[in-house]
Amino acid sequence: MSRAGLPAEGPGSHPLRLVAVTHGAPSAANREAVIRLVDAVASERPDLDVSISFVDASNADVAAALAADAEADAVIVPLVLSAGFHVRTGLSLGLDRIGGGAQLAAELGPDDRIVAVLAERLGALGLADDDAVLLAAAGSNDPRAVRECFETARRLGQRLGRPVTVGFIAAAIPRLPDAIEMIREVHPGSRVVVGPYLLAPGTFYDAATGAGGDLIADPLLLPDRPAPRELVELVLERYADVDADRWERA
Repeated sequence: MSRAGLPAEGPGSHPLRLVAVTHGAPSAANREAVIRLVDAVASERPDLDVSISFVDASNADVAAALAADAEADAVIVPLVLSAGFHVRTGLSLGLDRIGGGAQLAAELGPDDRIVAVLAERLGALGLADDDAVLLAAAGSNDPRAVRECFETARRLGQRLGRPVTVGFIAAAIPRLPDAIEMIREVHPGSRVVVGPYLLAPGTFYDAATGAGGDLIADPLLLPDRPAPRELVELVLERYADVDADRWERA
């Protein structure tokens, strides 16, 4: 666990804590990219005690994995773009088992600030008018998470002024290689430009890179660049939504 920021106290002398949680077995590049985001959040709000917890997605006992971080009055902010099983079931049940005052914030997406970063990443590739854009999402067995990915594609299409197709790397259809093949059949001769709807480099990004597109943009976070301000603001907003609601009920 990497911790940044200073502890502070809010109303009623309760400590303010933001625990950013990400799941999976991160590569070095993935870990560094995510830590850059959390460090930026801590720098933006030095009054908060900000920490990060990497929860292994294969760990069946999510509660035990969170126990060290989910202290009373902590707000758990899941660093996920769409809330599938790991957020709606794994983290929620884990916090219920722990008990206490820890609360779970909403997932990061869909959100226009994410769309802005996606558009910037795609723009860096130099999109041509006849390029076909495809949003590559991780995928989920949760229908709501799948719908959220299609909503992000719709918003991105509006921002770019062109249709955006969705392809899933796992767990949902259309699968990314199938979506690329479909685009080639419908738009022969057009470049297929992939915009990864992925927070950071890692296994899913590697899979998207090898799926057969002509170009692929960078993920939202990179290990060698500062975290986009839009994402820093988004994490803090998810925290603030829970924190404000908590004090209203107190």
